[in-house]
Amino acid sequence: MKINDLYTTILERKANPTAASYTAHLFDAGADEIIKKVGEEAIEVIIAANNQGKERLIEEISDLTYHVLVLMALHHITPDDILGELEKRHK
Repeated sequence: MKINDLYTTILERKANPTAASYTAHLFDAGADEIIKKVGEEAIEVIIAANNQGKERLIEEISDLTYHVLVLMALHHITPDDILGELEKRHK
């Protein structure tokens, strides 16, 4: 799965929520809950990076990436927006 594919799925869950969708639940809970989840996942990445092994770190980075994408969707920021900013910084 590519980041843009995951982002598109997140946007679809936002536009067409279902009761079984965790993503829809996050949007329904609102910005504060999404922000809280990003913070929790960032802390879990830091903890995992401290000798919990590569697999655990991959899991936590994946969780953080997902929640950041949800936060981006909330604020109408696309992966291309982020890549554009990174490209500006690289020059």
